[in-house]
Amino acid sequence: MPNVENLRKQAKQYLRWHRERYYPVAAQIRSFLARFGELPDSEVLETDFKLSDAQELVARKHGFESWPALIRGIESVTASATKTSNKTLILAAEPQLFVSEIDVACRFYVEKLGFKIAFSYGEPPFYAQLFRDGGRLNIRKVGGPVFESDFRARERDALSATFILDDPKPLFLEYQSVGVTFHQALRTEPWGARTFIVRDVDGNLIAFAGAQS
Repeated sequence: MPNVENLRKQAKQYLRWHRERYYPVAAQIRSFLARFGELPDSEVLETDFKLSDAQELVARKHGFESWPALIRGIESVTASATKTSNKTLILAAEPQLFVSEIDVACRFYVEKLGFKIAFSYGEPPFYAQLFRDGGRLNIRKVGGPVFESDFRARERDALSATFILDDPKPLFLEYQSVGVTFHQALRTEPWGARTFIVRDVDGNLIAFAGAQS
């Protein structure tokens, strides 16, 4: 887990970006702080944004309700890790997908898969991050087709990302109800996991896996 000093630096960086009217930070503020959720970028950047707001933004990006809760969580994990190991811990992974059109991909992940946009960058956008609960995806626009024409014929089940769930069945039923295209319907694998695979608009295969319900 990041140390407290680095998190303080992150909060100050967000505060600085807001004061400098750095537009990409407005999308992050709006996504993670509900009180800014209905404001356009220009109004977000004109609001009175304090260091405490920036600290709350950092906390929520790390999955905590508040800055004090984040600090307590770090202290707890750090104390536990010190007792067991002095090695660096990998806390999370954010797979990156290549897409042909950022706007089209974002609509699919938001409208069909229930993700939210953390931020998008560029005019027109060429990079974006999406999240749902604790899962995150980074998507990047590339020129031309994402896959060669015969790629899926050769690598039919090659996954682009995998999300781990507590129970995949409710999410499968949710996606089924909105007409999501499945590469693989929900099934029990030989090793006991329950999985299903979604195919996005660019042919990326996204697996959702969890324990058997």
